[in-house]
Amino acid sequence: MGIGSTLMAGIGLGDPVIRLGVTGLSRAGKTVFITSLVANLMDRGRMHSLRAAADGSIKAAWLQPQPDDTVPRFDFERHLAALTGAAPHWPEGTRHVSQLRLSLRLDGKGLFGGLTGPRTVHLDIVDYPGEWLLDLRLMERDFSEWSAEVLDRMEGRPGANDYHAALAGLDGDRFDEPTAQMLAATYTAHLHAAREAGWSDCTPGRFLIPGEMEGSPALTFAPLPASFAEGRLHKEFRRRFDAYKSRVVKPFFREHFARIDRQVVLVDVLGAIHQGPRAVEDMRRAMADILTAFRPGRAGWLSQLLGTRRVERILFAATKADHLHHLQHNRLTAILSAMLREARDRADFSGARTEAMSIAALRATTEDTIRQNGEELPAVRGRLMDGRQAAFYPGELPADPAALLHPARDGAPDWLDGDYAIMNFAPAPMTARPGDGPPHIRLDRAADFLIGDRL
Repeated sequence: MGIGSTLMAGIGLGDPVIRLGVTGLSRAGKTVFITSLVANLMDRGRMHSLRAAADGSIKAAWLQPQPDDTVPRFDFERHLAALTGAAPHWPEGTRHVSQLRLSLRLDGKGLFGGLTGPRTVHLDIVDYPGEWLLDLRLMERDFSEWSAEVLDRMEGRPGANDYHAALAGLDGDRFDEPTAQMLAATYTAHLHAAREAGWSDCTPGRFLIPGEMEGSPALTFAPLPASFAEGRLHKEFRRRFDAYKSRVVKPFFREHFARIDRQVVLVDVLGAIHQGPRAVEDMRRAMADILTAFRPGRAGWLSQLLGTRRVERILFAATKADHLHHLQHNRLTAILSAMLREARDRADFSGARTEAMSIAALRATTEDTIRQNGEELPAVRGRLMDGRQAAFYPGELPADPAALLHPARDGAPDWLDGDYAIMNFAPAPMTARPGDGPPHIRLDRAADFLIGDRL
């Protein structure tokens, strides 16, 4: 019997399971995070800060069939081939819920380890779009409240003028399906444009990733101004909005969210900074909504849904740290922590731990120094999407996060003291020793925070 068969034979029905939820705001890199995490747990040569890997407690790791037969499997092998093949490229992003089970064989250690012997822990990774998590905010708003919020915050975003033009001249006392479809399509186009431009709060999330529900009445509504409140159009859109909450949002959280033990939320902070103060404030508000959703003591429908279930640890990770020289990583983490501070202070987590960290699940650059105007600047070098090599200095992040967050809260149109650039790097060709997973920045620390205590 081969090693795979031997390992499987030792698996018991009562083996402990860690259910890790992975989500992220727009373009944060969920697929890359999961792929690199699993690859680095299977080949642990670069996981020095994961204590169970560093001390040799993890003896083996292997993939096996997931427990939920109705959920699509996360396509780990295809995504890993995209990142590490002869012509490495970024894999496709998350379009639906998926799952993967990684089983870890652990040495028996500690007081009872010698008696119990080796044990197996299963890591069930649940991947889902961050846009769906933001739908939580819809559950405690009625259609009129949601419409007012959306119409207020869409000002200045791409596609907003097109949507207002679509509303102009409509008779709110009439309802017909072509009008509903036209408004929903125009509003959805606005959401896609806003997300592409770096905005985080783009709800309803299923409008962006509809899947099999595309074209259904539950996805055929749009925000309406208060002047429409007494008409038939408002009445029908309110009914569809309520159907969206009850038929789409609630089932998702009941079937997936309610069983999660640990959660990582990936955030492209650098992308938001590049887009400007309004995008940073939009991201801050979105993260506050997410943290509020995880608050165990919260009254209302989510608390009833979860019952005594608790998300024990929540990691907010600023991704693409490899776009900065390591000298700026602490500043990036400080900015993310400051963006979370208000929500953390407000929430009673009842023992749940939260953490902020800067990571790169797949390191695509090396560090360099470039000269500009007679000054030496700490830069990074990598392969651009068109294949050219380039060294890049994105600008210096402020030592005090308030230098970004205050103008963001005040609605400033632009940064006064800095121009923060970004560059799209392609994955670098892999050069790894046997036993090494893909190169990363602090993925081992992230793993230790999320699951290390259970290993």
